[in-house]
Amino acid sequence: MTAKPDLDSLPKIGAPATRALHDAGYTSLRDVAGVPRVRLAGLHGVGPKALRLLQKALQEHGLSLG
Repeated sequence: MTAKPDLDSLPKIGAPATRALHDAGYTSLRDVAGVPRVRLAGLHGVGPKALRLLQKALQEHGLSLG
């Protein structure tokens, strides 16, 4: 059984994507809620897999990407 991601941290999405999000000021799952997918996809290191994992983690909290 996998633990539900905490809103105050990011799920395991890979080092390049995590670095890109941190560099852009997104340090928690709560920070990316409502952010347009296209904005996050424009960050170097954030690809389709990272976006899918972020969306899945957000949905577990009743939230979504923009």
